[in-house]
Amino acid sequence: MPPSPARRRVRHARRSHPHPHPLVSGALIVLLALLVPVSAIAAWSDLEVGDTGRFISTVAPLDSDPHVRQAVADRITDEVMTQVRVGPLHQSVRSLLHEAVLSFATTEAFKNAWRTAARAVHSAAAEVLSGDHSNGKNTPGGHRKNGQNDRTVTIDLAPIAEQVKRQLVTDHVPFANRIPVRHTEITVLESNGLGVWRVVAQGLRTAGIWPAVGTVVLAAVALLLAADRRRALIRVGAAFTAGAALLVIAVAVARGSVLADLPNNGDRSAARALYDALTVSLRTAAWSVLAAGPALALGAWLTGRRRAPRHPAPPPSAPTAPTAPTPTAPRIPRRTSRRPSRT
Repeated sequence: MPPSPARRRVRHARRSHPHPHPLVSGALIVLLALLVPVSAIAAWSDLEVGDTGRFISTVAPLDSDPHVRQAVADRITDEVMTQVRVGPLHQSVRSLLHEAVLSFATTEAFKNAWRTAARAVHSAAAEVLSGDHSNGKNTPGGHRKNGQNDRTVTIDLAPIAEQVKRQLVTDHVPFANRIPVRHTEITVLESNGLGVWRVVAQGLRTAGIWPAVGTVVLAAVALLLAADRRRALIRVGAAFTAGAALLVIAVAVARGSVLADLPNNGDRSAARALYDALTVSLRTAAWSVLAAGPALALGAWLTGRRRAPRHPAPPPSAPTAPTAPTPTAPRIPRRTSRRPSRT
């Protein structure tokens, strides 16, 4: 039976536009899976960390975080008690001062001081990630260690300590006028603990949003060049899922690397809260893609099963020529003898 005109057009289109080799298609899918975490981190580095306004708006709500408040109160109290000698009243004065700092952490003045500290932290963190150390000059929110290129990002608590001292003097708290105001700091990042993440952040921050654009274009190319669009959608969904899983792992591993070199005290608790706040958008994107990837693959698979017939009809058989009737012998009537009647 000759093919129908529609089938002839399909065959002609396939001959005119040959599809790539399966290895090429597989390479595109693998590259797409690798581009998902790269594009997410690049966009995050440019939009979240590179922008001062976004950084401060992300870090500012940490003024109500209990770990941050506790770290601030502990560090200011410890620094003051090393400078103030009160003899047997040491423990009582320490408890009073600690409670006063915790109480001050709920005021509007603390929020303003925290925003000022966050701006300095952003400046120091940007220098660490970009490799620019301001020609060796110290800047608020960070300093060099031992004259080397390693740099520490800190939160300067001097403005907060000054506000606490002013409040305690106003309330006539004993020994409040003897509280020294120094650059008490909380360490939130050690640049030598970043390792390879520092190099990755520098390169991806320069790339900006272009890896994300490349990811979308590559997914579209993989679909356009595919011989079977439904299977291509399934593979793209699987690539998104694998890439999102890699992103979740990368964020978790980087978190451990950043916090590993910090002392196991209030500094680490504050740094953990800061890291989690800064990466919340990155983790949200990762889990969103991790949910959308399987949904895309499952939707394409179910669509294919719905279109496929469960019991295909058998092909029509060729028409048969009508059979001629079998000739029959002519019927010969029987001759009957007529007897003469008797008269």
